Amino acid sequence: MPEFLTDLLQFPFLQKAMLAALLASIACGIVGTYVTVRRVTYIAGAIAHCTLGGMGAARYLQTEIGLSFFTPLIGAVISALLAALFISYLQARSTLRQDTILSAVWAIGMAVGILFISKTSGYNEDLMSYLFGDILMVTSVDLILIGLLDLFLIMATILFHRQLNAIAFDEEFSRLAGLPVHVYNTLFLCTVALTVVLLVQIVGIILVVALLALPAATAGRLTNRLATMMIATTLLCALSSLGGLTLSYAPNLPAGATIILTAATIYLSTDILLKIQNKTN
Repeated sequence: MPEFLTDLLQFPFLQKAMLAALLASIACGIVGTYVTVRRVTYIAGAIAHCTLGGMGAARYLQTEIGLSFFTPLIGAVISALLAALFISYLQARSTLRQDTILSAVWAIGMAVGILFISKTSGYNEDLMSYLFGDILMVTSVDLILIGLLDLFLIMATILFHRQLNAIAFDEEFSRLAGLPVHVYNTLFLCTVALTVVLLVQIVGIILVVALLALPAATAGRLTNRLATMMIATTLLCALSSLGGLTLSYAPNLPAGATIILTAATIYLSTDILLKIQNKTN
């Protein structure tokens, strides 16, 4: 802890990592709450793994073709949004089972990414970075993009909170009431896609679903009001991210994995304390 605090005052990369963790917590708090309430973490997982295709293609074009502007972050945004739109389209028009659709998106995205990365110089190092994230490598541009995403999510939540709440709790009734469910579901999936891209920078593709789900699941044990749950999820995500980053620094542990383990510890501790409280009452 003392080493981390001392270095935090000296090194800009640590300051950027802390700021990224705080900004990411806002998006995680908003979208993670909706994802947990709607019980669609598997959709977030499919979109997350699909981003590897965009990252791999962008890295290949950047390294082998010379398109320096086409960064992995841009590739991830494009592939995540395309996956969200594709899933939304098939949900509305296809007779295929949803688990079949998501499995296909998940597998195709990963396969495309692995093919491109295998043809790119230094692919092993890049693959590890994409899969497990590296919050210590967050740039100033990443921070600006995360901040813009937070503003977009806050505005969308304020403007469309009634519609998003309606499809979150009772999609069928919303459809019968004349609400354009497909439109708002597409908006919701696009916010999930953008948040997934953001969180991939923090904890990586493999662990992104856990960061979306665990703080929201913990908050769901403490309150049943959606607005309060969002605030609690944001705070718990910030606590997990900052705590995990701090704990991982001195022993040189993977920051992403430590963040998730911190979130899991908070969830289990909350669950145990609530059970003890219920027994004493």
